[in-house]
Formats: sequence, C-alpha cells, structure tokens
Amino acid sequence: MRFTRTRTAKATAAVVIAVPLALGGLTSQSHAQDASPSPSGTFGSGCSALSQKANTAKDKVVEAAAAYPQLSQLVSAVVRAGLTDSLDGKPDITVFAPNQQAFQNVTASQLSSLLSDQGQLKKVLTYHVVDKQITPEQLSDGSFTTVEGSKLTTSGSGTDFKVNDKANIVCGNIKAANATIYVIDAVLQPPS
Repeated sequence: MRFTRTRTAKATAAVVIAVPLALGGLTSQSHAQDASPSPSGTFGSGCSALSQKANTAKDKVVEAAAAYPQLSQLVSAVVRAGLTDSLDGKPDITVFAPNQQAFQNVTASQLSSLLSDQGQLKKVLTYHVVDKQITPEQLSDGSFTTVEGSKLTTSGSGTDFKVNDKANIVCGNIKAANATIYVIDAVLQPPS
C-alpha cells in the first residue's frame, strides 16, 4: 500500500509540471493591447527546470504533481496528511505548490514538527489551495479565501507574480484535470 501511494504521488507530481511545459506554446494574443499582459499559457523562469512528462491535463491534481520530482516533497506531505482523495475530489481548484527549494528553506526542526502533527500539516497544506480555478489575469491584485479558511494575496504583472508578498510563482498556469497549479518557491504559513 505504501508503494502504491508513493507511486501515485510521484506520478501526480510529474503531471503537475508537465502540463505547463506542454502548454507553453499555446499562449493567446487576446491581451496584446494590455500594458502588462498576463500569460495564457504556462509561464515562469522555473518552468524550464521542471522535468517534463506527457500532458497532465487529464490527471487529477495529486497524480499530476507526482509526475514532477520538484514537487515530490509536497506530494509526500499531501499523502502523509491524508489529503489525496480530498484534493483529487474537488472539481475546480488552484494549488500554490511549494517546490523542493521551498521545503529546503524550512528548518529541519520546523519541517519535522510539521510532518509529525497531522492537524497542523493539513492546515498548512490546505492554506496553499483555493477552491476555484485562478487565471493568470486574476493574479495581478488578487485576494482569495483558501480551503484552510484564511486569505492569501497575489500581486505582480506580466509573468512576475508573488503570493503573500513572499513566494515567487516560478512556474505557473499548469493544468491538471481538476486544477490549475502555480509552483512557488516558499512554503506559506496561514495567519495565526
């Protein structure tokens, strides 16, 4: 059973990263007149660093994320928190997915404490999820209620966006069957 979860998690991570890479050439010119157009395909300086897999648009979000090694720590945490079915069962969500670098920036003791407390782990992970799909156009000055219940904000323009003025979106607008994924370089903490 553990092997199946790990395999599913890895497959999910790979899917999350491959979709934006596959969609990168499909950008629309509909916003060409805007002073600061938002991308309609996959965007971000970190997209080229993601391992590529076949189209992930048909995979549920956790399987899609598991297809990308850069999201393996996130997928492992989602599985550990028991959130796989919950996230895969939601019809239209947005996930601000911390990459490996984000988890490396958390101290070992903080990470150990978080991973050993399933309630807190669920709270932190669901703070990275919004119960609707967010388009790149909505990122420039956004305020969204997370599944955890608190607000998170997005800001920026063009292909340069931040979440909570802390995390950079390094690869965005990755499509999964039930989600849009924005890979970020920091683990977000819900307000106390």
